[in-house]
Amino acid sequence: MSIYFESPPYDQRFKDECMLESHSFFSKMVDELVEFSEYDPELADGIRWLDDQAQKKGITFYDMVFEVLYKHDVNSKAKEWLNTRN
Repeated sequence: MSIYFESPPYDQRFKDECMLESHSFFSKMVDELVEFSEYDPELADGIRWLDDQAQKKGITFYDMVFEVLYKHDVNSKAKEWLNTRN
């Protein structure tokens, strides 16, 4: 006896559309954070530091923000996993 699963063919356009929406959301979020930094000197300092780091690495400011957030998320999940092991 054989079991066959029917699935629609993969549509690359769907993936591209989702990625575009995610990128747009992320860019808007970062832009709003930069705008808000006008009222928060500590946030403005952090943004300037991120911009300096991005320039040193030769990447965009948005890529730098993503890198920092990604590393933070990975470290948080690793700590959470370590704490639940005991």
